[in-house]
Amino acid sequence: MKKRLLQGIDVSNWQGTVDWAGHADQGVAFAFAKATEGGDYTDKWFPRNWNGMRESWIVCGAYHFARPKGDPLEQARHFLDVIRSAGGLRRGDLIALDLETNDGLGAEKVARYARRWCHFVERHTGVRPFIYTFHTFAQNGHCSGLAEYPLWIASPASARGEPAVPRPWNDWTIHQYDNRPLDRNVFHGSRKELTRMGFRPR
Repeated sequence: MKKRLLQGIDVSNWQGTVDWAGHADQGVAFAFAKATEGGDYTDKWFPRNWNGMRESWIVCGAYHFARPKGDPLEQARHFLDVIRSAGGLRRGDLIALDLETNDGLGAEKVARYARRWCHFVERHTGVRPFIYTFHTFAQNGHCSGLAEYPLWIASPASARGEPAVPRPWNDWTIHQYDNRPLDRNVFHGSRKELTRMGFRPR
């Protein structure tokens, strides 16, 4: 039996005001909003997006845009502080690390940055972050040692739900299949299965 694909989107300050109720009406079940970048940048639209998703019964996800040249722990703290000030994590909320630039560093250093960021976030929230990346970036070794984290693969050239999977992963979890006019994603499973990968209050 073929698993159904759950519809999602992702947004950042580039989208400005997002009509969350409208997206929910059109079948969007989950979304990720950019919260932070590097050690000090905060997306000014994040609090509005975070609350808009929640009010529209969309599974909430927050992502951090990685700047591997910086301190991963400082960046992780900044990310968690921004989520906290927007209302915090609730049951089923998702977290992701957007890993798509090397800041001029070698692949090994980028991968080490990502592992340290993920370990810190997982230790402090109990949530295993998704890794958002694209095929060549991962294949070149920037995601080494991250196979335990679910893959969110950007592959708009692939058919929806049929992306090629790069090393070190064996399978994908979320596929970003379109980015015009909006980033569109599918999750391979049900809403219940997705929220199971999210936050669980202790």
